[in-house]
Amino acid sequence: MSQPAPEVFVVDDDVGLCVAVARLVRAAGFRVQTFGAANELLESQRLEDADCLVLDVQLPDLTGLDLQERIAQLGIELPIVFLTGRGDVPMSVRAMKAGAIEFLQKPFDNVVLLEAIRQGVSRRQQARRDAEHCAGLQQRYRSLTPRQREVFALVVRGLLNKQIAGELGTGERTVKIHRGEVMRRMGASSLPDLVRMAEQLSQHLP
Repeated sequence: MSQPAPEVFVVDDDVGLCVAVARLVRAAGFRVQTFGAANELLESQRLEDADCLVLDVQLPDLTGLDLQERIAQLGIELPIVFLTGRGDVPMSVRAMKAGAIEFLQKPFDNVVLLEAIRQGVSRRQQARRDAEHCAGLQQRYRSLTPRQREVFALVVRGLLNKQIAGELGTGERTVKIHRGEVMRRMGASSLPDLVRMAEQLSQHLP
């Protein structure tokens, strides 16, 4: 079953520009939805569905920069391409520092806009893949017993089975069994693989 095309949200109170950008984006193979104001987008509760946001700086309610900040406060890492007719250097610096993909002056080059959107979509899709991988890793870790987690922690520190047995006050053969089960449940093919998993888990587990 094929995946749906990435979806681009366009937020601009200029209806004509919204229509033109939507037509351009759709012709490039993306799905698109347009909004006339920041609050219209927020109230849709669809931010998580977007793969890239094309956002006007000057909107009738929130500014584009304020909306960017609000999205960040919601914990959503959404790639944003800004459009503006009255931009300045401090404004563009603020947008880029907050993670914007591009800050384009109107009238913009369609090729440049599409390239920025493709970059944003690629970044969003990679972030989704990373999140799925991390969630799977955490689920596998939680399937370990308390004893297996202890063995896991000592194995990735580089301790040998005999040393782990001494640390835990158990037999070396028991440690070997636990170690094998840790490798199996975590889906690790080697010790370096398990160490990489431990590093990733340390960034996301409390």
